[in-house]
Amino acid sequence: MNSSTRTPFLRRTFAAILTGLAIALLGLTAWPALATPATATVRAKQVMQALKWRSIGPYIGGRVVAVSGVASEPNLFYMGAVDGGIWKSTDYGIKWTNLSDGALPGNSDSIGAIAVAPSNPQVIYAGTGESDIRGDMITGDGVFRSNDAGKTWQAAGLSDTHTIMGLVVDPNHPEVVYAASMGHVFVSGPHRGIFKSTNGGKTWHKILFVNNQTGAVDLVMDPSNPQVLYATTWQAYRTPWKFSSGGPGSGLWKTTDGGEHWTNITHHPGLPTGVLGKMGIAVSASNPNVLYSIIQAKDGGIFRSDDGGGHWKRVNHQWELRQRAFYYMAIFIDPKNPDTLYVPNVLALWVSHNAGKSFQALHTPHGDNHIVWINPHNPQIILEGNDGGATVSTDGGATWSTEHNQPTGQFYHVNLDHQFPFHIYGAQQDEGSFEGPSASVDGMIPLSAWHSVAYGESTVVVPQPGKP
Repeated sequence: MNSSTRTPFLRRTFAAILTGLAIALLGLTAWPALATPATATVRAKQVMQALKWRSIGPYIGGRVVAVSGVASEPNLFYMGAVDGGIWKSTDYGIKWTNLSDGALPGNSDSIGAIAVAPSNPQVIYAGTGESDIRGDMITGDGVFRSNDAGKTWQAAGLSDTHTIMGLVVDPNHPEVVYAASMGHVFVSGPHRGIFKSTNGGKTWHKILFVNNQTGAVDLVMDPSNPQVLYATTWQAYRTPWKFSSGGPGSGLWKTTDGGEHWTNITHHPGLPTGVLGKMGIAVSASNPNVLYSIIQAKDGGIFRSDDGGGHWKRVNHQWELRQRAFYYMAIFIDPKNPDTLYVPNVLALWVSHNAGKSFQALHTPHGDNHIVWINPHNPQIILEGNDGGATVSTDGGATWSTEHNQPTGQFYHVNLDHQFPFHIYGAQQDEGSFEGPSASVDGMIPLSAWHSVAYGESTVVVPQPGKP
């Protein structure tokens, strides 16, 4: 054997011995003294297959834009994280249990909408694809359905839409469901608008479409008449170098026949003129003639209608309620009182008890508030989603459950150092950057073992070799 062939042979032999030692340590089958490269490849795959993933933390919640509850079970809640799947709580948000790990394929752990069928709480629909069209957003694989309160899930169509912004289920028929989609937000295309299924997601029909540049953002149903729905559309798109929000496709829509026909109510008296952007819409359960809409426009703000959208009046133009419109612009009404409404935004969940004339801040455990679900039977029970997870209040927002009870943080990257055990470094979405050990004598790595090394988001953490 000459020197040119000796070196590759020695490398293969050394690799085979190391792999054999690893297999022995993992308790796999015996390993011959020497092996061929093909055998070594097979054995190496066995080594990798014997490794198991485990969560090491930090145990911090990530962004939540999808929440729902069950009116008849005030302790039961569901939430969807934009990069952490579907979770369930049966104790008012104190503990959360994952329902989707291993049950949903591909990008389906990015949840943009979730809805429980009012007539059968065993039926749950989840729409995948991040509904906030950020530059680093995660697309989805359509709608999924569970018939057993989240124990198992089945694909339920719209896999080509990429983003599901909202889901509404008919209160009398769990097979009738509506979905709002922004479609492929980085390109123009037909996968946008409002879709309807009458067979539980087996087939869908597009019932509202404006154009290839305009998607559907918000969708609500009149609780007293499931044939009446309101929707908002948004002309918007992203590229790596540009974000466009607003245009002639943006608008308010109403149907009185379950989506067969739609009326554009965007230009009804009292609504703003000029270029319109993102909008949210809400209908009062206690007085369905009362509507509120929060509108991105030069003369935007919060608008109220007392005749089902026929006429409107601007009741508030506070900038704190509509800043950073592409990320927020949602509004919710107390189901018992049409003069009490909630607006989530950057610094707080805002509440008004005088029909929007003035607002006070409800301080949730985390900022960047996105979505609210209010129990129809008891409006003091509120489920809210923000960039720190989902949180529950049982006293109308005075106090909230903790944010550090969901391991759904979004890590942008991970780095390691040379300590033993090695330490892990990474930056999270809106939670800052953390450093923590990869192992602990306690058999677990508690939240207290992780240390914040920077604030903000999208930061980069790189340990200096030799000086971690």
